[in-house]
Amino acid sequence: MDQDVTKACTPVDLAAEAERRGISYFLISYTDLSGAQRAKLVPASAIRGMQERGAGFAGFAAAFQLSPADPDLVAVPDPATLVQLPWKPEVGWLASDLKMHGGLIAQGPRNTLRRMIARAAKMGLTVKTGVECEFFLLTPDGQAIGDPHDNAPKSCYDASALMRRYDVITEICDAMLHLGWEPYQNDHEDANGQFEMNWMFDEALVTADRHVFFKFMARAIAEKHGLRATFMPKPFMDLTGSGCHAHISLWKGDTNICQADTDPLGLSAEGYHFVGGLIENARALCAFLNPVVNSYKRINAPRTVSGATWSPNAVTYAGDNRTHMIRVPGKGRFEMRLPDGAANPYLLQASLLAAGLNGLERRLDPGKPLDINMYTEGHTVRDARTLPLNLLDAVRALDASTAMRGLLGDGLVDPYIHLKMAEWNAYCGHLSEWERQATLDC
Repeated sequence: MDQDVTKACTPVDLAAEAERRGISYFLISYTDLSGAQRAKLVPASAIRGMQERGAGFAGFAAAFQLSPADPDLVAVPDPATLVQLPWKPEVGWLASDLKMHGGLIAQGPRNTLRRMIARAAKMGLTVKTGVECEFFLLTPDGQAIGDPHDNAPKSCYDASALMRRYDVITEICDAMLHLGWEPYQNDHEDANGQFEMNWMFDEALVTADRHVFFKFMARAIAEKHGLRATFMPKPFMDLTGSGCHAHISLWKGDTNICQADTDPLGLSAEGYHFVGGLIENARALCAFLNPVVNSYKRINAPRTVSGATWSPNAVTYAGDNRTHMIRVPGKGRFEMRLPDGAANPYLLQASLLAAGLNGLERRLDPGKPLDINMYTEGHTVRDARTLPLNLLDAVRALDASTAMRGLLGDGLVDPYIHLKMAEWNAYCGHLSEWERQATLDC
C-alpha cells in the first residue's frame, strides 16, 4: 500500500516518486482567499522544474486582492503533501505555498496558517486539531436530496439511508484508509441527505491539508456516482445545516497541556485561557468560520424539522452540551461548534489559533461554563454575547478587531475584508423572489 507522505521527515523527490508510483501528472494546487481550490495539471516529465521554481498563476484570476499588472503568483508545491488520487492513481495532488516577488505573500491562506503555527512554536506549543466534515449528497443540479426515500423527520443515524449511499461513503472512507488518515466512523447526519465522515486528529497544518483534499475528493467521488456533494452551510431552510466542528488541544512534546484531571471539565489553566481567546474574539472569528451570506441561515436559524438546529446561537461554553458554541466533551480538548462547511480550511485553523493564542498571551478568563440548554433557556442569560446576524456584521467585527489584525496581519485581513464586502454588496444587489412577493403591492 502506498504510504501517505503528509508527515514525511525527509525531502521527497517528486520526479522519483512519479517513477516509483506510476504517476503521470501532478495537480499543483493552492487554496485562495475564498476557499476555492485552484490547480495546474503538470506532466511528470516537468515536475522537477516545478518543484524547484513553482508553477505560475495570474493571481488576479483567483480570489486575491491583486491586479492584472502584478507578476506571477508562484505556487511552490510542498512535497510532503503528495497524495496519489485514489480514484485516479496516475495523478498526484500537491498543496502549495504561495510566493510573489520571491517571498511568501501575506494573503496566502496556507502561509497564514504557517505563521500562526510558528507563533505557537515560539511559545513551545504544538496545536493539534480535528474537523468533523458534514456535507449533503444532492441531485446533480443541486436542487434536491439525492435519495428521494431519505425523508424521515428524525433521519440522524438512519441505517437504511446510510446504506443506500454505501458505495459513495465507503469509496471515500476506503481512500482515507489507504492514505493512512485513520478514519474511524461515518454516519448519516441530522438532515435528510446529510453525512459526516471522521478521521484522526493531527497537527493543525496536516489537518488543514487533509480537509482541503477531503472536500475535493468527496465532490469527485460523488460525481462518479451521479451525485453532487455540497458543503454549503444551509442548502435547505427546513433542514439542519452543515457544520465543520473543530476539536483542539495544545501539546508540549507528548504532553497534552490542556488536560487537568482535577478540574470539573478536565481543562488546565492553559486550556481555559485558549477558550477565553475564542470567546473574546468570537464575533470577529465568524468572518472566517462562517464566511458566506448563507452561513447566517445556519447559526441564526429557527428550529428545523428534526427539532433542533445543532448550531450555536450565542457566545457561550459548557461541558458535554451541544447547545453551546464551545463544548468540552472530555478531558484535555474542546470542540468549537461555530465553523460551517464553507470555511476555508486554512483560515479556519489559522483564525482559531490566532484567537486562542491571543487568549493564552493575555491569560483571558472565559468565565464560568453554563450548564443549561441554550436552545430553550438561552433567553435567561442576560450577559451572553450574541453572534453576528449576517456576514456584514461579522466582517465589521473583524475589521474592528485589533487582536485579530495584530495576529493575522493587515496583509491578510484587509484583502479578506475587501473580498467579503464585495460578496455582501453583490448579495445586496440581488433581487430575491421573496422581496418581489412581499413588496410588489406595497
